[in-house]
Amino acid sequence: MQLRELFDGQLPRLVMFDLDGTLVDSVPDLAAAVDKVLLDLGRAPAGVARVRDWVGNGASVLVRRALAGGLQHAHVAEADAAEALQLFMQAYAENHALTRVYPGVKDMLGWLTEQGIALAIVTNKPERFVAPLLDEKGLGGYFRWIVGGDTLPQQKPDPAALLHILRLAQVEARQALFVGDSRNDVLAAKAAGVPCVALSYGYNHGRPIAEESPARVIDDLRELLLATE
Repeated sequence: MQLRELFDGQLPRLVMFDLDGTLVDSVPDLAAAVDKVLLDLGRAPAGVARVRDWVGNGASVLVRRALAGGLQHAHVAEADAAEALQLFMQAYAENHALTRVYPGVKDMLGWLTEQGIALAIVTNKPERFVAPLLDEKGLGGYFRWIVGGDTLPQQKPDPAALLHILRLAQVEARQALFVGDSRNDVLAAKAAGVPCVALSYGYNHGRPIAEESPARVIDDLRELLLATE
């Protein structure tokens, strides 16, 4: 696809990105932290494959799913969830060595920056982890704004974070793009009135992202870059 197709032949003024499953594959480190928590609590580890289906709704939901052993976690006691979340935050802060940047990400971010397009991160990951992780992976210099999962009272799929960035950037929704990989991303973008391009390789609880009907589905961010050169 061509990026300009979404904007009447122009380029967007603002591009907002999800982080986990879109720019970086963080599941190996998230799974390591989850498994450490489970082992500390005397439970069996979950493993990377199961954690990959559980991520996307923030740290609190992730640890609740880990305690429940599945996506449905309503029966998990609040006290148990609070204890597990504290352990998880400590464990995850210790190491991001297994997290990798997806192919094409730096090329795309560099190209967008050269065009003078403002960039932002909108993620459900706790804010305290976002900037250090971006810096560690060589992505920190690209983004003017960062909204984490606890920056505002609401998380995706609520559109509040996207609307917040639009206000800060003084950009109309129709002049912005959101790039993500999950149902939460597509729903948040639609609710904010922002076109959404979704990546097929991310974390969507095991479901094809095309089912959510984003504006476009791509397999690699370089598809946007190559189409605009």
